[in-house]
Amino acid sequence: MGGRKPVPSLVHEALLALFRNQPGLAPGLVRDALHVELPTYTETRIESAELTDVQPAEYRADLVVLLCDTRPVLGIVVEAQLAIDERKRFSWPVYVAGLRARMRCPVCLFVVTEDDAVARWASRDIALGGESRLRPFVLGPSRVPEVVDEILAKSDPELAVLSARAHGRDTDVDKAARIANAAVAATHDLDDERKQLYFDFVHAALSEAVKRSLEAMRPANYEYQSDFARKAFAEGETKGRAEGSARLLLKLLQLKFGPLPESVVDCVQSAKIEKLDRWGELVLSAQSLEDVLR
Repeated sequence: MGGRKPVPSLVHEALLALFRNQPGLAPGLVRDALHVELPTYTETRIESAELTDVQPAEYRADLVVLLCDTRPVLGIVVEAQLAIDERKRFSWPVYVAGLRARMRCPVCLFVVTEDDAVARWASRDIALGGESRLRPFVLGPSRVPEVVDEILAKSDPELAVLSARAHGRDTDVDKAARIANAAVAATHDLDDERKQLYFDFVHAALSEAVKRSLEAMRPANYEYQSDFARKAFAEGETKGRAEGSARLLLKLLQLKFGPLPESVVDCVQSAKIEKLDRWGELVLSAQSLEDVLR
């Protein structure tokens, strides 16, 4: 159903870990990066993200942050969105309405993404019918603060890591390296689990040029420390190989058999690397598309 959550990716879960580990990160970014005035509050806490009432479908947001001042004064539904998904424009209003009904306080939607194109898509008002609209607050990489100062980074490690993720591929290599260095320095005093996850999460986002400028930070034979990073790196390697193989196979098929049906393109682009390799071996001897994709 439209409201059900898909299986989360590793990057999606690591991104949410920043907001879960530091409840003040979401309201701080809404206030300082997006320049939204917040109500007075004295407490920030993570609230249950289960937003189902008496309904047949399960609705669960990524994360809910609640601001309180003796009572709830604002609920923030935090959604980590890595790609454009039109179904979210139907489920997001449900999250907001469900939390508002449960907590009896104003609620806003805060979407975090690592892609500015996704940010532009998510920023569009959601028409609810009549003149009613939901306007999400959206934080794309270009709006994430650049945390260069190590003292500031250590005072807010999650913001520093988010900054490194957003700016680790900046064309200004020196600035990107200083941001990454500040984020790494911010992890030093954390518990081992967070330290390893954050270090690897930062490292995976850096461009090769930035990594080269940080050689003094790590040994040449650096190995990822956390389970997250090892899995993500392996998945990234496999995904990169699959995308390259798919592009090559489509080019070969088009050269041999002419324009390809959309169904064939979709089939090739969604195939796993093992199947792509097998199809590639059949191209030269095949007499038809069916011979290759059998």
